Amino acid sequence: MTPEAQVMLAVTAWIATWWITEAIPIPATSLLPLILLPLLDTMPIAEVAKAYSNKMVLLYMGGFMIAVTIEKWNLHKRIALTIIHWIGTDSKKIVLGFMVATAFLSMWISNTATSLMMLPIGIAVIIQLDGNEGKFRKGSSLGKSLMLGIAYAASIGGIATLIGTPTNIILASVIKELYGFEISFGQWMSYGFPVALFLLVICWWYLTNIAFPSTAGLSDLSAGKSEISKQLQDLGPLSYEEKRVGLVFLLVSLAWISRSFEKVNELLPGLDDTVIALVGVLVLFVLPSSKSSEKLLDWKTAEKIPWGILILFGGGLSLAEGFKVTGLAEWTGSQFVFLDVMAFGLFLLIIVLAVNFLTEITSNVATASMLLPILAAVSLSMGVHPFALMFGATMAASCAFMLPVATPPNAVVFGSGYLEIKDMMRAGFWLNVFSVLVITLITRYILPLIWGLDLFEYPF
Repeated sequence: MTPEAQVMLAVTAWIATWWITEAIPIPATSLLPLILLPLLDTMPIAEVAKAYSNKMVLLYMGGFMIAVTIEKWNLHKRIALTIIHWIGTDSKKIVLGFMVATAFLSMWISNTATSLMMLPIGIAVIIQLDGNEGKFRKGSSLGKSLMLGIAYAASIGGIATLIGTPTNIILASVIKELYGFEISFGQWMSYGFPVALFLLVICWWYLTNIAFPSTAGLSDLSAGKSEISKQLQDLGPLSYEEKRVGLVFLLVSLAWISRSFEKVNELLPGLDDTVIALVGVLVLFVLPSSKSSEKLLDWKTAEKIPWGILILFGGGLSLAEGFKVTGLAEWTGSQFVFLDVMAFGLFLLIIVLAVNFLTEITSNVATASMLLPILAAVSLSMGVHPFALMFGATMAASCAFMLPVATPPNAVVFGSGYLEIKDMMRAGFWLNVFSVLVITLITRYILPLIWGLDLFEYPF
């Protein structure tokens, strides 16, 4: 190992330790590469700083700003209530409605914001069903399945799109940094959406049929639908602002999805997901609301986005670049030559399983930032396509269902009073197992088909 690689390994160990233990705030730890790598003569400050302004960081910033605009005008609540209203009044359908609405919203806005918005709606429905706040507070199958359904769907929905959760952007950024390969919004959805759909269906079926089966007395819950209708009526007709924000959101989403189409590429070769997001943001800053003096998006609202996540992206990308330029990536890969004798499918399963349970107690964003450069090096050593291990690990990092501390949505619903720790651990353990199997199988067999990859050849 070269001296530069030794320094890089020491810096990575320091940062990883602070990320895991949260000795100081995770975003603050993510500033260490800007200090340590130049001071230790590993990378010049200009090169390290580039990671913090990576275009994927700007893409996520744009996505966040569009999301806070949707939240500002309450469009997300109207979308959620409309979806739930459409799906039905059967107890299982009520849970399904909440899960579909939550998953859809978390494809576009933060998982935490989605669960925080859905929680009071869910509690209002449960209370309305009985007319007594106390009856459903403990021991209700519907209450438990609904609360867990909201939390789990928030995490699952984030898998479906490139901007759905920070780990997705970290993966796309690391792949672009290491291999020069750009994952478009549409490409991500071709893989992420099927994974999310499978997991959502499995999660709903398990919660309502196995973990917390609904009782016969709850087969028709028309009171729940009346509560949803009431909340929709309280919102009033679609406002001027909601229409404009909804139109911008729709156009941005369509542009993201259609950018990879061949004719669009020929017409606008410079079009990029980041450009699309920033155009959408600027349009929101320009378009007026019904009050001519107020725009749809103002800077006071834009400031509310989680800037710490953007710094964390930069920290993770700077480590990935350091791995590459110091030779640490090659050295790390050479330490795993013994894996040549292990079946690739088995190793993929082990990685997905390990990451899945590791993120029960550590930040999934920090975990992805630490592991992705290592998995890239291991793939080189094994002579396999790096996307399989990296995609599998990234998906697994979003599927921590067992503990309240694992994800913010888990913590949000646990605080509602409808759940005990044993409820979340029992349901979450089996959903962790199901998610590991689904992610492993889709990554091993479906990803190569839809993206045309040969998993047993290292192409870079």
